[in-house]
Amino acid sequence: MASDHATDLGPLDLAPLDLERLREGIVALADAAGAAILKIYATDFAVTKKADASPVTAADVASQRVIIEGLARLTPSVPVIAEESQAPSFAERRGWRRFWLVDPLDGTKEFVKRNGEFSVNIALVEDGVPVLGVVHAPVAGITYTGVAAHAGHAASAWRFDAEGGAHPIHTRPPENGVVRVMVSRSHSNEATQAFIEKLRQEYGAVETIARGSAIKSCLVADGTAHFYPRLGPTMWWDTAAAQAVLMAAGGEMVANGEGLPLRYSGDVLSNPGFVASFLSHLSAQS
Repeated sequence: MASDHATDLGPLDLAPLDLERLREGIVALADAAGAAILKIYATDFAVTKKADASPVTAADVASQRVIIEGLARLTPSVPVIAEESQAPSFAERRGWRRFWLVDPLDGTKEFVKRNGEFSVNIALVEDGVPVLGVVHAPVAGITYTGVAAHAGHAASAWRFDAEGGAHPIHTRPPENGVVRVMVSRSHSNEATQAFIEKLRQEYGAVETIARGSAIKSCLVADGTAHFYPRLGPTMWWDTAAAQAVLMAAGGEMVANGEGLPLRYSGDVLSNPGFVASFLSHLSAQS
């Protein structure tokens, strides 16, 4: 029997959700997943390799279990695509207009290095667009959230700090001729360096800031940085939550060379190279 609660809606039903109320539940869920991660982070955990040679730990699995169980309580009829589960076939999900994207531990390489730069990413996607995103950094105790404009509510993006403070965030343009660019600790290439050089020619001075995980895009969203080029392959669950935060804060995440926002539809679960920017509708040419 279908529930009468607003959050119990099927994948083909796009009746409006109370995204603000749902955000509260997802923030709490991400925090719980982060706590599960930290329990394992404090131990001498083992690291194994997946088929694609990327690392996986018990923390990835524990976090995903917390999130999947929590989403089943919050939105029992909305399907989930999560990194550590077998993805449904396109034939199964081609009719989905609303679904969750979950990366239970984004930045496993940083987790293994014990540098604290990893995150929990949870996004709600509607018609290919991330409309709610939560990115939680367990070690720092910081959570970024973004909600798209809906039902008379303007888009909003927030940063919650470890002490309980809540701060609205917005992207900011470069000041004093200095542009700050987020770069990956684990994924860099010649295309990224060429993009940075183009920024140097356009803006003048360029300062690079290295971080791991989806936090890089969130630091563009809160005005700490102005661009984050990721000019290599990523998966949907790597980007959707941070894209929701960035869009709600006034920025955009666009496919490199196309100037079009990343979308989450179709048969392939990977993204093209992209640029996260303080600008909306950036035309990012390689």
